[in-house]
Amino acid sequence: MQIEKTAELNLLWGTLILEELSRLGVQHICMAPGSRSTPLTLAAAKQSKLKQHLHFDERGLGFMALGLAKASQAPVAVVTTSGTAVANLYPAVIEAWLTHVPLIVLSGDRPPELIDCGANQAIIQPAIFAQYAKQINLPTPDLAIRPEALLTLLDEAISNQSQPVHINCMYREPLYPSTMSANFTQYLSTLGNWQHTNHAFNQYGKPNLSSLPSSDAMARFVHGKGVIIAGTLTPDCDPQALVALSQKLGWPLLTDAQSQLRQHPGVIGNIDQLLHQPKAKALLMQAERVLVIGGRLLSKRLIDYLAQNKWKSYWQVLPRQMRLDPSHSAKQIWHASVTAIASLSWPRSSDANWALQLTQQNDEMERLFEQQIDNAEFGEAMVVRAIAKSQTKQQQLFIGNSLPVRLYDMFAPITTEQGATFTNRGASGIDGLLASACGVAMHQGRATTLIIGDISQLHDLNSLAIASRCSSPLVIVILNNDGGNIFNLLPVPDEKLRSDYYRLAHGFEFGYGAAMFGIPYNRVEELESFEESYQDAIHYEGASVIEVIVSQEQASDQIARIASWIKQS
Repeated sequence: MQIEKTAELNLLWGTLILEELSRLGVQHICMAPGSRSTPLTLAAAKQSKLKQHLHFDERGLGFMALGLAKASQAPVAVVTTSGTAVANLYPAVIEAWLTHVPLIVLSGDRPPELIDCGANQAIIQPAIFAQYAKQINLPTPDLAIRPEALLTLLDEAISNQSQPVHINCMYREPLYPSTMSANFTQYLSTLGNWQHTNHAFNQYGKPNLSSLPSSDAMARFVHGKGVIIAGTLTPDCDPQALVALSQKLGWPLLTDAQSQLRQHPGVIGNIDQLLHQPKAKALLMQAERVLVIGGRLLSKRLIDYLAQNKWKSYWQVLPRQMRLDPSHSAKQIWHASVTAIASLSWPRSSDANWALQLTQQNDEMERLFEQQIDNAEFGEAMVVRAIAKSQTKQQQLFIGNSLPVRLYDMFAPITTEQGATFTNRGASGIDGLLASACGVAMHQGRATTLIIGDISQLHDLNSLAIASRCSSPLVIVILNNDGGNIFNLLPVPDEKLRSDYYRLAHGFEFGYGAAMFGIPYNRVEELESFEESYQDAIHYEGASVIEVIVSQEQASDQIARIASWIKQS
């Protein structure tokens, strides 16, 4: 093949790849600038089916794609150039792998003859993500390789994939076609009707990995005192069906912060703090049977409760085969959706309503929070509760790691409405949280709030550039307690070690950072100012920053006080 046609064939392969990805359900493509990925970039530029998102920082780009994939429940493509650009996606790929989010990494790469020979920007990219992504290593584009071979490779790799796929694309120079004079009609002729349809070349059916208990098994299982625990669930999987199941069985439903049900009035949402209370814990320890829906629980107290109780029967329901139980308890695992398990003909428990007192205790806990948080000194838990109270079904809440998500899990209010809740709790890192929230907000343009700590925001400062391009409400609430003050809750040997090596007080505020990216900013130190600023921000068509200034010990001292009161009640 003549060398001047290399760039055109590179572009043709890029075009085929992106066209097939769009047919496989991809709606968004996230790109960072780079030369070696030019065939993919040029193909994207002429694509009308994929919504394009660009960012200069690959780490933020990967997390934005993660947020888009979570919100759309569809695979998202990420394009980077060669070298360390690919490595910058690693944190987002790890998070996606652990939480079963389908990212498709398309990395431009040098051809084989330029690897390990001192060529510029050339690293060994195949298998760079190790076990955290399925590997597809494409050869350099070649007319000897039929286009249908490329398409069927993509179809098998992407269809029904719920975790990241890394497609490494080796391209020889030249990368930029000066003309489009090459005639590929003969080369494409074997594709037949594919060029005139919107279907993938190979269409795979959905795998039917499903197992459900029999009527006899359910009758035996519900005989006795039991609890239902809702773990991490996505907004689209009908978690509300578990409330009806709880009422049908007569067993209490204990909810994790990530279950989409934490604030529901018909559940036991305050379980983390109830497990502090001797009476409530003693009641819960009477349970003989447990039905866990999902996994990845946030509360250590709830995790310990599951591990310590001597269950006569332990069932777990998961959407696919995986191991989500750090206590390694003996159990029966069923593979089913929430809807499928909840819609079975469950009989009523022989010990229905055995834990009615728990509902009263849950309500009493809410009254305690109103007194000790809502009507006490201004602080982080007060802000988290104020935001949670104001959410509507049309809104989205992204809760950052470290202290914010724990405050929500411990103290979220009981409300009649709750929007979709998102977290990054696979690897539970504090990197990329703003970028992920931007992706969640950008998918459908729904009003979104991010609650994030100051250290987390410093980690992801570059992603304010992504936020500045949001055209829908995105409220970035930064809880600035001047350092990693979650370490106030941990048994660090002494205060000097805690201050010098863990908290890392920085003295920074975020007003100038917001100004640099042209984002409206408010600094607040009391509730009235916060609520006024928040209402303005949630109705503003774009991103805005509200920085909440609190002392280093406010949250930890308040948590300790409330825990002490609960233990004595």
